[in-house]
Amino acid sequence: MSNFKKILTGLTGRTDLLSLVLLAVLILVLLPLTLDNFRLNLVGKYLTFAFVAVGLVLCWGYGGILSLGQGIFFGIGGYCMAMFLKLEASDPVSTAIQSTPGIPDFMDWNQLKALPWFTLLAVLVVPTLFAYLIGVAMFKRRVGGVYFAIITQAIALILTVLIVGQQGLTGGINGITDLKTLLGWDIRSNSARYVLYYVNAGLLLGCIALSRWMLSTKFGLLLVALRDKEERVRFSGYDVANLKIFTFCVAALFSAIGGAMFTLQVGFMSPSFVGIIPSIEMVIFTAVGGRLSLIGAVYGALLVNFGKSYFSENFADLWLYMMGALFIGVVVFLPNGLAGLFREPRQTWLQLRQHSQAWLTRWCPRCPPAGGK
Repeated sequence: MSNFKKILTGLTGRTDLLSLVLLAVLILVLLPLTLDNFRLNLVGKYLTFAFVAVGLVLCWGYGGILSLGQGIFFGIGGYCMAMFLKLEASDPVSTAIQSTPGIPDFMDWNQLKALPWFTLLAVLVVPTLFAYLIGVAMFKRRVGGVYFAIITQAIALILTVLIVGQQGLTGGINGITDLKTLLGWDIRSNSARYVLYYVNAGLLLGCIALSRWMLSTKFGLLLVALRDKEERVRFSGYDVANLKIFTFCVAALFSAIGGAMFTLQVGFMSPSFVGIIPSIEMVIFTAVGGRLSLIGAVYGALLVNFGKSYFSENFADLWLYMMGALFIGVVVFLPNGLAGLFREPRQTWLQLRQHSQAWLTRWCPRCPPAGGK
């Protein structure tokens, strides 16, 4: 068996390989053939959130590290990409009418003349470095569980306020908009959107394959042991803090890639994708798909975002309640997410039946039991 095939088969062998192939066929073949350019671009946007969900499967599902601030790294990656595009497009000729040619318009409005140094490398380095600093500050002091989750929420809120306050560098509440070119290539054309969609899908499949390979190694076993019996792992001589830091940084890196691809496909980045609400939504994507399934996380991101679009278009006054009902229904009736329907169908069906019977008994005590006469 080749090394590439070993990476793909990962933990559960041929079953997961088949799931990955089916996902690849769906997003690389079926969706581009059946959707128009507008809808396909929407799917590409949804897939950028799947990067975060895949990272959360590693971090939360297997490592037991619940982060409620992944929007931090999604936003930083998106802002780094947006700043690079804006600076690259702000040449002295196209900005000659400004008081200071050669800088982005929002910087000129705020009378800033110094250009921050950003390259494409910053898209990966800055979010990962920030995650490393958070990880060292938290995990070296053995901060975890609900405390870590609340702290990441607080950091997401602080970063949002900071971005809004630094209007001269970040565009403030409006964010960085009107992004048109990447190294002279017009990213607004239909052909460019198709190319970006396939690049996005390819990177996502690559992140899934990399995650699957990581979980199939000794690191994956340590990660599961860390989640279930952290003290035993520590007493066995392993550095628990470094394991957590590495996992958190990998999840942050995946989120940053998703944020950068979001900026390229949508054409802007704003603080509304950095704060507490989008970060919690990203956790919901993972929970709906199944926090122990890399493939399920992608389907969870697609389903929740499709639901948001459909409900908001057709039920403008009720769509938030419908999304809440969808999430509650999955958590209550499908504790293993959508992935549980396929990995353990019999057990999932029995759990679903038990939960349904419990709810029926609670709200209608005189009703006959399910399957009864």
